Amino acid sequence: MKDTAKEQAALFSALADPTRLRLLKLLRNQHDPDALCVNALAGILGVTPPAVSQHLRVLKSAGMVKGDRRGNLVHYFADPEALKYVRELLAEATTLGAEEQTDRCASCEDKAK
Repeated sequence: MKDTAKEQAALFSALADPTRLRLLKLLRNQHDPDALCVNALAGILGVTPPAVSQHLRVLKSAGMVKGDRRGNLVHYFADPEALKYVRELLAEATTLGAEEQTDRCASCEDKAK
């Protein structure tokens, strides 16, 4: 569990912003060649293009979004393999394994004696 905790925290941090989460949900339905550029994304989300660019930067550094340059514009879409990995990390973070289960904490155990 400790091996992936930092990675999980970075992904959850990237998804903690409501605009980034909406952006990722929008981009998961985009596929090359129908991906959207920053201006189109800004119009759909109702935020400024610079704000979209900053949110895309965070999602790209987390590995969840890719861009495809077409002339002067970059069109963005979610990376399906990355989203699959994000789902696995989320499942790992929210599933309690048998080795992690305890009946009582050590402090409670000592007080019970």
